[in-house]
Amino acid sequence: MKMYIGGKPVDARNKAVMKIINPATGKVIDTVPNATPEDVDRAVKIAKTSQKEWAKVPVYKKAELLRGFITLVEKNKEELAQTLSEETGKPITEARAEIGNISIGFGAFIEKAKHIYGDVIPNGTEAGQDKNILITLREPLGVIACIIPFNFPCDLFDQKVAPSLLAGNAVIVKPSHQNPLTLCKLTNLMIAAGVTDGAIQILTGEGAVMGTALTSHPGVHGITFTGSTPVGLETAKNAAGHLAHISLELGGNDAFIVLEDGDIDLAVEEMIWGRMYNCGQVCCASKRFIVHNSIKDAFTKKTVERIKKLKCGNPSDESTQIACLVTEEAAKKIEEQVNQVVTQGGKIELGGKRNGAFYEPTVIGNVPKTADVAIDEEIFGPVVPIIGFDTIDEAIEIANASIFGLCGCVFTADMKKAFRVATSLECGGVVINGASFFRSFEMPFGGYKYSGIGREGVLSTFDEVTHLKTIVLKNII
Repeated sequence: MKMYIGGKPVDARNKAVMKIINPATGKVIDTVPNATPEDVDRAVKIAKTSQKEWAKVPVYKKAELLRGFITLVEKNKEELAQTLSEETGKPITEARAEIGNISIGFGAFIEKAKHIYGDVIPNGTEAGQDKNILITLREPLGVIACIIPFNFPCDLFDQKVAPSLLAGNAVIVKPSHQNPLTLCKLTNLMIAAGVTDGAIQILTGEGAVMGTALTSHPGVHGITFTGSTPVGLETAKNAAGHLAHISLELGGNDAFIVLEDGDIDLAVEEMIWGRMYNCGQVCCASKRFIVHNSIKDAFTKKTVERIKKLKCGNPSDESTQIACLVTEEAAKKIEEQVNQVVTQGGKIELGGKRNGAFYEPTVIGNVPKTADVAIDEEIFGPVVPIIGFDTIDEAIEIANASIFGLCGCVFTADMKKAFRVATSLECGGVVINGASFFRSFEMPFGGYKYSGIGREGVLSTFDEVTHLKTIVLKNII
């Protein structure tokens, strides 16, 4: 498969390619170009020129073109889902759901784009301004690099590409080197829908080389990045060199707090949704299960029983509920992390074994609050570490001890307690009586501390991908 520069499918300048592997089978699916810094420079130069033309397209016309893209996605949705499942190791049912989200996400951003109005500050609002009227409007940043991780490539394509294009920016997509095929196909469909050549481009390749060249390029005016905290910090440094606007959605170690009066059965069901979905490879998955000591044993027992009912298998199997990790290396890392939790006092109650890229859903009981996983160690897989507490203050203290602050959740029948916890947690979002894995397209999404800066969502992304300009009508009155 090719990458797309200037509206055309192209190879890397040096003809280098990367193999895309099906993690479940270990077989090569396809190859993609391994872009060079020269390819990046070419794409950025094209984007800068194309952005001027794309910005002239009226909003209603941009909306029509993107609705045409949605129509093409609907016509090709099964092929896209199969590709996504095969290259990611995601159960086919989850892959179909993610492709289905494209029409929801793009549709929501289209609606919002047609209702972004400027403000007027009337004359006389401020002393000395009796004769002046101030008008504000939004203008595109220019060229935006959209850096997308492996775990939800299509969902994040929606979150980043749709508002960036609708605001009049040119977009260069950088997918994960592990699974770029579906996003290449989406980019092709967007070109087919009539988006201006060069307004949407996609570069495939290794992040260490190509990603650095893209984020360091002075012709890139904005960077929206979702990925790990270490890479996000490097991206921020690269962006600072040319003062590019940056939005970062990074790692998380979300606290899943169950108070003494919490509904255990509900909490266990939400644990399945909030920790096992996509084999636990979710930034806002619940990753630290902080449970009151009076119900900890019951929660642990029911968690084990419920997970045992899940169907683990090949991603292509229609009945599979949990499949594999994105790579065998990712599974090996989880294996090492679980072993570390055990050495630090945790006890494996279920799972704990790896087979290639597959890692068994794992429950670890009696994890001390001093263990790395209880603080800053993010396990990006289907692992449930259970940590006990005695008081609400202790639960909040454990939750806030982490350098991360993406999302969190609390289970309780007492809404006063719920809001006490919700307002005390140092994170960007809190779910009451539900897992922290919650993200609608409409809501602003992002974290505190090392979980990132900026917010994504229909309510907030347009502010991240535009400049706010003020036009002064001086002495107009």
